[in-house]
Amino acid sequence: MILSNYNCRCALTGIDMPQLLLASHIIPWKDKSHKKERLNPENGICLSALYDKAFDKGLITFSPDDYTVCLSSALRENETKDYYDQHFGCIIGKKLTMPKEFMPNRDFLAYHREKVFVG
Repeated sequence: MILSNYNCRCALTGIDMPQLLLASHIIPWKDKSHKKERLNPENGICLSALYDKAFDKGLITFSPDDYTVCLSSALRENETKDYYDQHFGCIIGKKLTMPKEFMPNRDFLAYHREKVFVG
């Protein structure tokens, strides 16, 4: 449902290869106190594998105010490395492409920023 909601495109990069896309949970699946949100389409963002992993590990998050990308200090510490500009520096402040129907829930994004993001 999430991939379809985003027209099978990464909401951050526009990558459109289904083999590289994942339905990323904003409130993590493992968070048992939010079980009812697991299948809520507003708790999902279509991301490519690299950014799904970074989001899942709290290395990136999205502002609940304007849906822009925020990088953790752990990522920013790598700004001198070759891969940084190509994969992370280029997304700083970038806004998510919005889906057809189920927008990422702002409260869920606030939760991710507070509980998952490593700042």
